[in-house]
Amino acid sequence: MEVLVDENGRRAALHDATFRSLHETPKQVPLVWLYDERGSRLFDEITRLPEYYLTGSERELLVAHAADIASFNRAETLVELGSGTSDKTRLLLDALATEGSLRRFVPLDVSEEVLVSSAYAVAEEYPAIEVHAVVGDFERHLSAVPGGDRHLLAFLGSTIGNLPPDTRGRLLDSVAGTLGLGDALLLGLDLVKDPARIEAAYNDSHGLTERFVRNALFVLDRELGSDFSRARFYFAAFWDPESEWMDIGFNSVGAQIVRVPSLGVDVSFVDGERLRVEVSTKFRRDRFEAELEVAGLSLERWWTDAEGDFALCLAVRARS
Repeated sequence: MEVLVDENGRRAALHDATFRSLHETPKQVPLVWLYDERGSRLFDEITRLPEYYLTGSERELLVAHAADIASFNRAETLVELGSGTSDKTRLLLDALATEGSLRRFVPLDVSEEVLVSSAYAVAEEYPAIEVHAVVGDFERHLSAVPGGDRHLLAFLGSTIGNLPPDTRGRLLDSVAGTLGLGDALLLGLDLVKDPARIEAAYNDSHGLTERFVRNALFVLDRELGSDFSRARFYFAAFWDPESEWMDIGFNSVGAQIVRVPSLGVDVSFVDGERLRVEVSTKFRRDRFEAELEVAGLSLERWWTDAEGDFALCLAVRARS
């Protein structure tokens, strides 16, 4: 286990990021507040809901193409960014083990509690490979990934869609700088489709998504002494057709002031004002291929499920 984010450093960085985001338009909460231990468990429950088609579609694609992916670059090290429980990743582990190339698995996640649990589980299930878990932020700590052999970097679940375009571009730039000859990047991408189906996935009948997103407010209050979690914000997740993303967060019930003692600020909201917690971008092949090219990456494989809901994208560093 390698811990790159100690508690003091993590707290200072989060406080700075939260101070800045609460002064943006619209006001925002940094995405990382979603993924404490409870939030990570709630998200795992969400991925099992029938409305949340993303997980089933991505699993279908991995079942169909994991062997193709394994034979493409015969990775010796599988790196998973934002690894969580590494549930679907076992399909890649199995395929690479069958290929006979895999020596090491490197899960990287900011949630230490979930990472420890999943890393031990993988180590028990795959005793022939080394498990090198990294507690860190994939936006800042890609350089911590052990080098020296052939890598497959997996970023599944369309998690890259939670990043705004500029942040997504920086991450792809960083990945391109990390990949060597023979390395590859595997991305899961949720695709643009009927907005009603997309909205249903984030407004599930069990209310799990609301509980997951609202948990971020409880975490804020616990860590910063604020009072965001009182019943003066109502959950709202809707499709933004211009940006082609889901906008997920809360609107203020009436005018109010939220005090955030640890940051030394009072945050004012007018009635109905937005507090965004995350976005979830949906992708089109041509536009995303252009993003890869800007970052110096080349699209090698593109697979979609039968309905065209979801894609697996395999990319390598572009030849200069």
